[in-house]
Amino acid sequence: MPIQNPLEVKERIIFALKRRGPSLPVHIAKETGMNILFASAFLSELIAEKKIKISAMKVGNSPLYFCPEHENMLKNFSNYLKSKERDAYLLLEEKKFLKDEEQEPAIRVALRNLKDFARPAEKDGYLFWRFFDIPEQEIKKEISKSEKEENIEIIEIKKRPPKREKPMHEKTPKKISKNPPQKKKQNEKFLEKVREFLSKHSGEILNIEGIERGEITLKIKINGQEQLLIAYNKKKISDRDIINAAKKSRDLKLKYSILSLGDLPKKVSDLIIALQDIKDIEKID
Repeated sequence: MPIQNPLEVKERIIFALKRRGPSLPVHIAKETGMNILFASAFLSELIAEKKIKISAMKVGNSPLYFCPEHENMLKNFSNYLKSKERDAYLLLEEKKFLKDEEQEPAIRVALRNLKDFARPAEKDGYLFWRFFDIPEQEIKKEISKSEKEENIEIIEIKKRPPKREKPMHEKTPKKISKNPPQKKKQNEKFLEKVREFLSKHSGEILNIEGIERGEITLKIKINGQEQLLIAYNKKKISDRDIINAAKKSRDLKLKYSILSLGDLPKKVSDLIIALQDIKDIEKID
């Protein structure tokens, strides 16, 4: 391949991106007559020089490269998003704004991964999301509107007349909610803790398979491999927990890992070691 002027190569790449819109390295290599390795190197330099941008979303195994003025064209590739991220994308595109705490845990995780399309804003400890093509000043209006609605609700509650006190013989035991708000908060905090753990270990959440009391089942990808992760929000797990995790993995036909807040109990650890080299267990008639 003949030696080329780097400045001219970069100009050709930018011209190709302006003409094509968001593109993969293979497309740029073809447009400029270079091999993909050289094209990728020049694209990286242009990113460092802040002349072009790169998507967080991947098409196949590669991100998209694009000119800043073509950011809105990323919507054309939203079908490449993973299932929950696609759900979050469609919800945010429809609503324009979302209050984080009002969303289900799976959507909250997906919004944090939706870096190309979800823009965060925080006010008084509350997190809001806006769709990326909505002007930034609009989120300020939405936050103010949300605050006013909350104040109106509080005033209406205060204006309600006090309830008539029932005679003792009419009083019955209060029903306890099966899913009290504090339990939901605990699940959400634990899910966030698991997400942070996976992020540190180069893992990502593909889907939330189930959330139960003190237990979250996730389909994840780590080191390029899909697997199941059963996370227990407690310091000690039992052999029953491991058996239940194994059953879930068989149902979904995936290998599994277990995550907890503490070390594995010694008796459970000893049993796992003991079973590693066992060939068979038989019964004498």
